[in-house]
Amino acid sequence: MSKNEVVVKGINVNYKKINQTDYICITDIARYVNPNEPKVPIQTWMRNKDVVAYLGLWEQLNNPNFKGREFTTFENKAGANSFYLSPEKWVEETNAIGIVVKRGNGGGTYAHRDIAFEFASWLNPEFKLYLITEFQRLKIQEQQNLEWSAKRELAKINYRIHTDAIKENLVPNLSERQISFVYANEADVLNVALFGKTAAEWRKENPNLKGNIRDYATIEQLLVIANMESFNAILIEQGLQQSERLQQLNNMAKSQLRVLANTNSKLFIEDKKS
Repeated sequence: MSKNEVVVKGINVNYKKINQTDYICITDIARYVNPNEPKVPIQTWMRNKDVVAYLGLWEQLNNPNFKGREFTTFENKAGANSFYLSPEKWVEETNAIGIVVKRGNGGGTYAHRDIAFEFASWLNPEFKLYLITEFQRLKIQEQQNLEWSAKRELAKINYRIHTDAIKENLVPNLSERQISFVYANEADVLNVALFGKTAAEWRKENPNLKGNIRDYATIEQLLVIANMESFNAILIEQGLQQSERLQQLNNMAKSQLRVLANTNSKLFIEDKKS
């Protein structure tokens, strides 16, 4: 279970991954209208007959272990002045999964995003729209981060293929120290071909940055370097000298980055037209 938050109209709204699904803290949402007693808006909302019907329908569609008989009892009583329903009581008596109550540090009442958006709509339609907009923006950002990480991992995998080719074709009779040196040298062949500098030169220019030169690469550069690693492995197997390979890799990097730039430019223009 991971935890994140969005800021909506000055309110920090937490959300968690529960069983691979986003659950939003409706306790935080309720603070928009009652910062001192956020339980009150939630309990008031759950007294509504239409809300109980909605919660029951959601559970019937998503929860095979939902207790329908207990739900019917709540539905029949909902709307009466004497009717009271808390999130805890709803979960305990119906075995609901759409609402989850967390206690202790970072606790609160969390609801599946379908239910949380419904609560936000009842509470304040404007707040709901801001919440959905901000939530969708963060989901897009998370997806972009996943794509970047996936391509970074691809580069690492191809780097292992690359170093295996070096071991098999360049260093059969060298010492361990020489093997290590050649590995670093070959990595810098790619760095120079793509970035125009070695890893050591980059570190000297950026003493306050953590990580290495590839940690600060763009997604396009990571994609190109992954292709370069595979191509360099082939060139090594063909027995080409390092200087020859550097020239070919540099030409490859220029060509592929040019293609990617043109592709991104066309996609941007098409998006603007649509």
